[in-house]
Amino acid sequence: MVYPKPVEELIDQLRILPAIGPRSAERIALWLLLDRKRNPVSLAEALVECEKQVGFCSQCGFFAEKGEDCSVCNSSRRTSNAICVVEKAPDVIALERSGAFNGKYHCLGGVLSPLDGIHPEDLRIESLIHRVDEMDEGAEVILAIGVHIEGEATSSYLEGVLKDKEVKVTRLARGLPVGANLEFADQLTLTRAFEGRLS
Repeated sequence: MVYPKPVEELIDQLRILPAIGPRSAERIALWLLLDRKRNPVSLAEALVECEKQVGFCSQCGFFAEKGEDCSVCNSSRRTSNAICVVEKAPDVIALERSGAFNGKYHCLGGVLSPLDGIHPEDLRIESLIHRVDEMDEGAEVILAIGVHIEGEATSSYLEGVLKDKEVKVTRLARGLPVGANLEFADQLTLTRAFEGRLS
């Protein structure tokens, strides 16, 4: 089936999105074209506005309107005695939904990966060090970085960089998820589960 060129371009653009394959991209494109109640022009305008107006918070790296700090950094109700370090901005959303943390965040913008050409200077590590230097003695830096080779390397690197600071550096507990069977757990998960066992 050959669509008009603009439809083909729309399908190609939709395929760029994560978890959208060729068939899904085609279905979404046709849905946008055929169901006028969905108003594809409003969708396009919203995307353009996001591109124009949304950037990253100068303090933590989370989403914010360009030229402004995010709502978390601006909140007087958040404790400034704890910073939770994450890989990227969407990780903040997951932690906020849990309601388990009431401090500030710091988004690194990725993880160390020398094979991919990502080195410490490519991440927001200098700004993290600057923020830690401004914290009170006894404050806490929580490393909430993914459990994969690059994430572990990044956490270890940050622990080394922050070891001489007057803050407590911790990592999120790791172990077996609820409902998991031991036979299907990988070695790293089992090791972390033993290290973090409770009495």
